[in-house]
Amino acid sequence: MARRLFRFTDPDRFIAGTIGAPGDRTFYLQARQGAAIVSLIVEKTQVAALAARMDDLVSALDDDAAAPPARDDDPLDEPLVEAFRAGVMALAWDADAGRIVLEAQPVSESGDYVEVADDMPDGPDVFRVSLPMGPARDFVRRASDLVAAGRPTCPFCDQAIDERGHLCPRMNSHLN
Repeated sequence: MARRLFRFTDPDRFIAGTIGAPGDRTFYLQARQGAAIVSLIVEKTQVAALAARMDDLVSALDDDAAAPPARDDDPLDEPLVEAFRAGVMALAWDADAGRIVLEAQPVSESGDYVEVADDMPDGPDVFRVSLPMGPARDFVRRASDLVAAGRPTCPFCDQAIDERGHLCPRMNSHLN
């Protein structure tokens, strides 16, 4: 199959969202630009880490960090068909464009990031989104809220606790 490159240089929307109830949610990253919609399946921990790192970048780089972000609390766009399950993700600052750039590649056997020029026909699929500060701030807010809305976490092992508790590996598999 030919390599796919999903580029969103001026997205109308970039969000994290979920389908399902807490404890049984599937997490997505989704970008929309015009009629193009691309969704990736991600892990909750990836959303949390991405929001934290993007928040660090926004806080360090944004002169207008005190401005309230736009609020996008609408559901994921449809059709919701995932392009791939995200494995490696990279976050960077494009100083020339004044934008934060996210790049994701599918899960691979090695788990390594593979740098391949955009014009190369072979290599992993790539999902790339370039965000100005306002949408980046909104992504951080929404993603952080989304992660916090899940099940509480165990104070010992940071794993999710469902209504029946959980077998905590740090408590020697005792029910917590």
